[in-house]
Amino acid sequence: MKEKVFVTRRIPRAGIDILEKECEVKLNPHDRVLTKQEIIEEVKEIEGLLCLLTDTIDEEIIEGNKNLKIISNYAVGYNNINVEAATKKKIMVTNTPGVLTDTTADLTWALLMSAARKIVESDHFTRKGKFRGWAPMLFLGGDIHHATLGIVGLGRIGRAIAKRAGGFSMRILYADVKRVPPQAEKELGVEFVSLEKLLRESDFVTIHVPLLPETHHLICEEKLKLMKKTSFLINTARGSLIDERALVKALKECWIAGAALDVYENEPDLTPGLSDLDNVVIVSHIGSASMATRTKMATMAATNLVAGLKGEVPPNLVNKEVNSNKE
Repeated sequence: MKEKVFVTRRIPRAGIDILEKECEVKLNPHDRVLTKQEIIEEVKEIEGLLCLLTDTIDEEIIEGNKNLKIISNYAVGYNNINVEAATKKKIMVTNTPGVLTDTTADLTWALLMSAARKIVESDHFTRKGKFRGWAPMLFLGGDIHHATLGIVGLGRIGRAIAKRAGGFSMRILYADVKRVPPQAEKELGVEFVSLEKLLRESDFVTIHVPLLPETHHLICEEKLKLMKKTSFLINTARGSLIDERALVKALKECWIAGAALDVYENEPDLTPGLSDLDNVVIVSHIGSASMATRTKMATMAATNLVAGLKGEVPPNLVNKEVNSNKE
């Protein structure tokens, strides 16, 4: 008898095809995030769960299923899963690292350029019929070429951002908990500095760190006040890295020139006042949203899940101690 799998949201067909060859698959019939109670009901009799970053898989959900063997997260991050609770029950947790690096880096640059050159604001202005021809003071933005870019977190995505910055002849600063090897710094053309120095000197600040207790509200009111009045803040990582209330205040009072966000502190809700501001670009968590990348994520998540159900060590196992005896 095939083992049972539940998928919490529709994903690209390629992933479902992999699952259906090996498992009995049930899909969320609704095109929305399920409630906690709905997830609890669905996981009662399954062996494998394929979930999304928007699903909070807490201890209650994990404890509610004696048959669960693996939780496959359709995302790089896994802060939505109580990994400690899963590990205690010897339930494997997997993710989809690496596959969305370049796509997210592309979106980061799209946001950076949109904010700097007032693309969205100008688009709305033109659509409303307000454009009356070229004017010397119309929508003056900030230059990107030869500017200083500050990258907070020089992991996979941070490095991809740095590579793209070379084409704009930018000075590139980075801050991280650990300095990268000198050869990598040379190849990327980056300079290691403190977060405070990075914020003071950068024209553009882009965040690429994981959400951890120590990085929650990493960019707070104090940090925003260190930034230049002409600078821009970009976030395609996790919403809670920024104190969104402080950011609204900073944008209203022009402590910084603007911001561009793909993720939000209380997603999908926006902090009051954010959507009223013209100096912020806000998009719908689309960092990895290309057909090719989302399909790769689906096949990776499905492959992880099937491997775990077969008793193998999944390619992208997060809690390796669960299968340490199989290494």
